[in-house]
Amino acid sequence: MIKDPAFWEKWEAQTILSRPTDFHSNLRLWEALYEHACLLGVFPLADPLEGLENDISLARALNALPAAGEDRPRT
Repeated sequence: MIKDPAFWEKWEAQTILSRPTDFHSNLRLWEALYEHACLLGVFPLADPLEGLENDISLARALNALPAAGEDRPRT
């Protein structure tokens, strides 16, 4: 929990946002995290398509456009 949000925002602006993004450093970090996940047994997935039906139904529900009603303007 951040006790002093103003201090945190000032620190973010001065420290994090002032440094340019380093692609190679980020790539090394991503590769290290992926390797760690592989060592833990998370990757590669035993069945990559497992749970795909749930993901598709969730995406359909989240991306569904509501029907235009009398109280809503039509576009």
